[in-house]
Amino acid sequence: MSGGSPRGASVVSRTLAVLGAFDEDHRQLTLSQIATRAQLPTPTVLRLVRQLVDGGALQRGDTRTYVIGRKLWMLGLLAPVQTDLRDLTAPHLQDLQAATRATVHLAVRDGTEAMYIERLAGSRAVPAVSKVGGRLPLHCTGVGKVLLAWAPDLVQQDVLTSLTRHTRHTITTPALLVAQMIRIRRDGFATTSEEMTLGACSLAVPIYGPDASVVAALGVVVPSLVRERARLSAAADVAARGIARALAAAGNPSVTVD
Repeated sequence: MSGGSPRGASVVSRTLAVLGAFDEDHRQLTLSQIATRAQLPTPTVLRLVRQLVDGGALQRGDTRTYVIGRKLWMLGLLAPVQTDLRDLTAPHLQDLQAATRATVHLAVRDGTEAMYIERLAGSRAVPAVSKVGGRLPLHCTGVGKVLLAWAPDLVQQDVLTSLTRHTRHTITTPALLVAQMIRIRRDGFATTSEEMTLGACSLAVPIYGPDASVVAALGVVVPSLVRERARLSAAADVAARGIARALAAAGNPSVTVD
């Protein structure tokens, strides 16, 4: 359940609680569902929802449900993590997709999850659950493992204590994941083999900011890495280095989430 709003909270905090009721798994909610997830009285939610609908932040459907409105979506696109990084990386992502024919991902760390900033679908059919703006676990995605390997110690500890299984190949043993993080920092890339989705393997590399910190991860998703690991690693590394040069030339745009 989404975080609630205590009694006496401001109108702003209550409004944020209403909007926070929506997430990747709850894109369409009834009034009662919003009230439950926001932990607010239904009359309060009704009043706020009506105002949000009038302002274009929410939109009412045909089945007495509500979804995020176009105005809120457009405002979200103005966030620096969206505009700066997506604009700077666009040509490099397109080149990587053309060279590999794979699905290409660009992600940043949002707490203990990988948030997907961009996704270019490849010409090779592979099952993928990633969506632009969506979040997936760090421990079982290629870009996530890269971001985890260079994450602060406290973040790594949080992730290691909650290794959820998504397929039979997901790593849920902390010691094995720690060993992988050490190898990722040594080799400069991470791989997954059907750990998030059956039939999908990935390879990802870090993107360095002007201060030499890892600010994002770039990954490709393919059916198998058996014969392509070296080629994909080289292609991804070329793209990541190009992005790093673009970031350095642009100064230090805001690309981190937390």
